[in-house]
Amino acid sequence: MRILAIETSCDDTALALVEASGTTTAPKFKILKSVISSQIDVHRPWGGVVPNLAKREHIKNLPKIFGTLKIKKSEKIDALCVTVGPGLEPALWAGISFAKEIHAVIKKENKNIKLIGVNHLEGHLYSFLLAQKTEYLVSNLSEPTFVRADFQFSKQKLFPAIALIASGGHTILLKMDSLVKWKRLGETRDDAVGESFDKVAKMLGFPYPGGPEIQRIAENGDKKAIQFPSPMIGTKDYNFSYSGLKTSVLYYLRDHPKVRKEDIAASFQEAALRVLVKKTERAVNEFGAKSIFLSGGVAANKELRRKFSLISEELNIRFIAPPQSFNTDNAVMIAVAGYMNILRKKNRKLVADGTMTI
Repeated sequence: MRILAIETSCDDTALALVEASGTTTAPKFKILKSVISSQIDVHRPWGGVVPNLAKREHIKNLPKIFGTLKIKKSEKIDALCVTVGPGLEPALWAGISFAKEIHAVIKKENKNIKLIGVNHLEGHLYSFLLAQKTEYLVSNLSEPTFVRADFQFSKQKLFPAIALIASGGHTILLKMDSLVKWKRLGETRDDAVGESFDKVAKMLGFPYPGGPEIQRIAENGDKKAIQFPSPMIGTKDYNFSYSGLKTSVLYYLRDHPKVRKEDIAASFQEAALRVLVKKTERAVNEFGAKSIFLSGGVAANKELRRKFSLISEELNIRFIAPPQSFNTDNAVMIAVAGYMNILRKKNRKLVADGTMTI
């Protein structure tokens, strides 16, 4: 099955062409083409993503990117998958509207083409299926570079597994019994971990997006210099909270204006990641998990990946995370989630839902 996928949940406009086959226990994916156009330069002056600006850029970029895909008539499209939530609703509507337009055109050649609404969070969740040794180059719009690779889901016993989705908008911990059955153990009660990274970076005077900046300067800082709190680390549930940590950094900066930014960044990062690792490890032990899956934009954080690698070695379980190119928003993961939905005979309404959950 050849799938065309569209992702516009936030500030990245992405399209991908993916061949999918196999079952819900052994899916196979071949990435034919993948393009991402970033809007960072548009939103950076505002210190964050402006929904209406994001929508405007998506509307402008979608037809351009679709043109660069150069899909031939011989490349029959069997399904068109588009993100319907969660995310910024103006941005989501841009993708949904474009998907409907393309679907109407393709349907003239292929009456059986499916139009599938996809949950963005399920895209992140399934992105671990793209984990492999092959490196990917995801292009910007000015210089599109297409990637080709194969992936076959490992038949080794990975379940039950504990999956952590950590991004700018979400921090969710799941227990997975299979690729199609999971239970939400906990989530953030306020700010998501990625959001706290961006806000602390802004406090320190770094540009948007802040997460990569915090990681970069933290490498030259002392993570033990400041004992910032890790909220809810001792609670018996699997929920998270990051508003208190963010406020703690704000007050510390107010009272200690001359402290090295490197030390603040390193200490903040340590406090933020500590609770993610601690609760994931506790869930692994409680449920006898055989694997840890990590996904979402924060999964690109090198220190977090290092910590999970060490924990998985100590516990003698597998740790799987996507290649760096597939941690942030992309259309390949939407194609993967869309295919899994097709196998499950599941579809979502083509209506933007900014608060959709998993």
